[in-house]
Amino acid sequence: MPAAVAVTGLGVLTSIGRGSEAFAAALRRGACGITASNADGLGVAGRLPPFDLGTTLADMRLPEPLLGRALKAGRRAPLSQQASLLTALEAWTQAFGGNTTGAAAASIIVAGNNVAPGYSYRMREKYADNFGVVPASYALHFLDTDQVGILSEVLGIRGEGFTIGGASASGNMGILQAWRQIRYGIADVCVVVGALTDLSPLELQAFRNTGALGGTRYAAQPEEACRPFDRDREGFIYGQGSACLILESAASARARGARVLGYVAGAATCLDANRLSNPSVEGEARAMRLALEQAGLLPDAVNYVNAHATSSLAGDEVEVKALQEVFGPRVSRVAINATKGLTGHCLHAAGVVEAAATLLQMNGRFLHPNRNLRKPIEQTCGFAGESTRDLDIQAALSNSFGFGGINTAVVLTKSGGSM
Repeated sequence: MPAAVAVTGLGVLTSIGRGSEAFAAALRRGACGITASNADGLGVAGRLPPFDLGTTLADMRLPEPLLGRALKAGRRAPLSQQASLLTALEAWTQAFGGNTTGAAAASIIVAGNNVAPGYSYRMREKYADNFGVVPASYALHFLDTDQVGILSEVLGIRGEGFTIGGASASGNMGILQAWRQIRYGIADVCVVVGALTDLSPLELQAFRNTGALGGTRYAAQPEEACRPFDRDREGFIYGQGSACLILESAASARARGARVLGYVAGAATCLDANRLSNPSVEGEARAMRLALEQAGLLPDAVNYVNAHATSSLAGDEVEVKALQEVFGPRVSRVAINATKGLTGHCLHAAGVVEAAATLLQMNGRFLHPNRNLRKPIEQTCGFAGESTRDLDIQAALSNSFGFGGINTAVVLTKSGGSM
């Protein structure tokens, strides 16, 4: 019988909070981390607050030699790798304390591909006049596998490790693969990290040229720029962020008396046979149904959806129709919100960030606001309002959909059920 899959650790770093406690408090307040600036070329975006890696690691009170390994591996690493390191260390210490003696058999999955074009862009600017002096370390750091290497070195992990990409669905793809690893006995513990997508002005302008990126209409009011499911939305808002979940077999968690934050009860992905960016009602609904089938649940069991809802013109409309397909008339009684209204769209990391948000709401028994939703595009859906409210989340869907027709859904539950 496949193993039940528990979540025993969680780490987060976004524009609205560093660390799971700060992130949960910001969710409860409905805080928005989206600001506007031309100094960094990002325009309207959800920026990470500046941090010094050494100071931040010291604040985490890690034991030696874990702290020493983290400083050695991460001090000169690019932003995305440093963010992954911080979230992974928070999640690991939450699950296991500072003990890494059992880490060797664990697996690592880093969600995201081509995660650091911003780093490459800055290096190109810095060394444009003399490529001959580009540091040798760049040959490692520009590769996504550097993320796996740093985490494995710091935590002492010698099991499987790889990166997985799926555009904006990458985070959920990472959770799906980690769930399969635990479920089918490949590993008892898996570290799944949603890597921060470090974009440059080049990628942002390309998104702007496609009509996908917003931020023009609300440039003077950036906190209002991301408007999931609202009629006045104009496109997604880039958000910097990373998150990590520790997935563990429920049997392993029970044996060591670990605190369980929730369970990954099911997950699924499917394609649209479409290379473009336009979404599909059929594909999104199929992914949700497949995830529920894997979890052994009917749609009636779900009382919360953390929607993909990027604030895009086409995407939000399609997701509403897909939710109506899955839940039918009951869609009005399912609570729906979108974390991107607070953080911006964290791209490759979005699925892990939003799974973390779902678990924190589940444990805190609340529903964060659906910020800026004043003119809903559909009246029949159970959208969250602009105020936090109490909610006892028992079973949730967390959706992520990516360019190229990639559809994913993850089912998170409060209890392990019969799996």
